[in-house]
Amino acid sequence: MSRIGKKPVPIPDKVQVHIDGSEVTVKGPKGELSHRFPPDIAIKQEDKQVIVTRPTDERLHRALHGMTRALIANMVTGVSQGFERVLTIEGVGYRAEMEGKKLVMYLGYSHNIPIEPPKNVEFVVEERGRIVRIRGIDKQVVGELAAEIRKLRPPEPYKGKGVRYEGEFVRHKAGKAGKAT
Repeated sequence: MSRIGKKPVPIPDKVQVHIDGSEVTVKGPKGELSHRFPPDIAIKQEDKQVIVTRPTDERLHRALHGMTRALIANMVTGVSQGFERVLTIEGVGYRAEMEGKKLVMYLGYSHNIPIEPPKNVEFVVEERGRIVRIRGIDKQVVGELAAEIRKLRPPEPYKGKGVRYEGEFVRHKAGKAGKAT
């Protein structure tokens, strides 16, 4: 049996879970999330826990079992605590600014790049435009938005300029001058 799938999902005090067949709705202090799961996987609430079970040991059911439990756990965590991704901007003239709720990136192009936040997502810019925090209740949306912003100017290996995740290591190359014969 799946190690992840058989663990029950604890529900904090301020979070409400409503299960309607294969649709799960989670409400909490930060917002509300809803997701429809495959009908084969059984989801039930007992006491202050959500329990996910599968009908057979088929390969598909085994895969869906752990994934369903992980998605429900992410929904509960999102509406109670939220998720955050931190991006660091390196390079001369590279920076980020806020214009209302919109994030504006200056990444060495001839134009700035405005980014509109999706629903339930907010941007925070710190340290004179060098650090961007992306906060939201949906883990997938936050991670996908961080990846899209990083894709605008990924870190390059010669000088290390670009947008990177906090703690990401970029291996530097020597370049032409390092090729002494």
